[in-house]
Amino acid sequence: MSETNWNTTGMQAYGQAMDRAARATIAGMTRGLAPSVLATATLDWMMHLASAPGKQAELYEKAVTAASTMMSGAFAAHESPVKDRRFAAEQWSRQPFAALRDAFLLTEDWWQSATTGLRGMDRAHEAALSFSVRQALDVFSPSNVPFFNPEVLSRTAETGGANLLQGAMNFASDMAQFASGATVNGTEFRVGETLAATPGKVVARTHLMELIQYAPTTATVHAEPVLIVPAWIMKYYILDLSQQNSLVRWLVAQGHTVFMISWRNPDSSDRDLGLVDYLDQGPRAALKAIQAITGAPRIHAAGYCLGGTLLSIMAAQMAHDHDERLASMTLFAAQVDFSEAGELALFISEAQVALLEDMMWHQGYLDSDQMSGAFTLLRSNDLVWSRMIHEYLMGERPHANDLMTWNADATRMPYRMHSEYLRELFLENRFAEGKFELEGHKLALKDLRLPILAVGTESDHVAPWRSVFKIQRLSDAEVTFILTSGGHNAGIVSEPGHKRRHYRIATARHGDTYQDADEWFAANKPVEGSWWPAWATWLAAHSAPHGKLPPMGNPGAGYPALCDAPGTYVLQR
Repeated sequence: MSETNWNTTGMQAYGQAMDRAARATIAGMTRGLAPSVLATATLDWMMHLASAPGKQAELYEKAVTAASTMMSGAFAAHESPVKDRRFAAEQWSRQPFAALRDAFLLTEDWWQSATTGLRGMDRAHEAALSFSVRQALDVFSPSNVPFFNPEVLSRTAETGGANLLQGAMNFASDMAQFASGATVNGTEFRVGETLAATPGKVVARTHLMELIQYAPTTATVHAEPVLIVPAWIMKYYILDLSQQNSLVRWLVAQGHTVFMISWRNPDSSDRDLGLVDYLDQGPRAALKAIQAITGAPRIHAAGYCLGGTLLSIMAAQMAHDHDERLASMTLFAAQVDFSEAGELALFISEAQVALLEDMMWHQGYLDSDQMSGAFTLLRSNDLVWSRMIHEYLMGERPHANDLMTWNADATRMPYRMHSEYLRELFLENRFAEGKFELEGHKLALKDLRLPILAVGTESDHVAPWRSVFKIQRLSDAEVTFILTSGGHNAGIVSEPGHKRRHYRIATARHGDTYQDADEWFAANKPVEGSWWPAWATWLAAHSAPHGKLPPMGNPGAGYPALCDAPGTYVLQR
């Protein structure tokens, strides 16, 4: 190479490194949100609104009508025609609070009309701008201001201001916890004691995962064991919470031999580990260990959230290679098609992914706080403003529970793995389109022939159920779909006896007439209760008869019991 070419190449590399460092700095200041995304959406909106005199006239009329409505009802107590949980208390129907409420809701409605329905505006820009404006307006809700919130004023009068003092103490406690880096409130729930306490052994370990085998509680078990693959962005014990709502404990009690992957919490040294590494050291290594321990020729596999996406990729490759070791596949709130991934996809663009890549390139991973911030943004009313009102203004602390403790115990994601996921699966949707390449082969869900059960949850903000439902259209396999009440986490942790739970269930077989999600919903009536027994019935129907109990590990095959569950990886911070 000539000196000139070397200098040019060196300068290019240096320039790219400088650009990445600059963008990483920007990402740090914006919490990973690309400013260009919102700027582009705003410019698109302004240009189309400027050339739409009819829309401008419509908005003017709407503003005048809103002002007239406010004036006519300003001195009368009344209920709001718009149902909003922030204003559900009876005090909001009295003046002057009803006027404050109505002014805010009418303003919200006006801006919703202003940012939507513009002919020619890019739909993605419209969705992103509308969402952003809604989030910005929520900051100014009268419910967030103590002097404008009748519930706060009433509580302050009742307690003589003790609620504000307690709220200040709550705020100081939270700030101290944040500064110390602590992740879990209180001591009531401890991993290995009250959480993740189902008896078992770690029977295999790789750099990225520990494989837990749970001790049987029945005299015989189904011949095929069950492997559960949780998402690598979460601690596995959401499926092994307290004794009464542990899916693992319940499944073992139904006569299943259960294995669980517990992912390592990566750090900057793991920056170059990618999807193939997670496959090799995760479910592929787990399948090999399970067969060596149990001698079972086939295994039921279940994946939660991104763990289900990873499992689907492995299953598609196994189908391509005519590998029939999987008896069935179950997906818990897991997407394989990201074309309609809900509000989480509003800001996923080339600019956004590039900024996140540069932020991860700089630090080697995506931090758990940076991930949780995105999920919090989607539900700011519930996770930010509602908490502020109840904990800091009303002085009320919610009673700690196991799900809250788990939610605060997040993990990181390595640079390469998360970049591959965001770009190839989320942004470009390669897997659903048959363009995803793994180890020299293009993979397609059409190759799947094993029975599939997919679970969606009605109020899921992370994996919307209509997106999860698409597995029926993408695969030629028999697909049983369950739609359960609840959200991404609480809908899955839905043990028998849980109050106010229901689900819908139906099976689509190869050759059946296609139903879209809304037709499916209308055609299948809700069943009261937990969906867990329906899954157990489905598993039993696809299992061989009961047999003898397998050993806990198999030292002769190279898989001795290494330590007691929950192992060591789940304790990493």
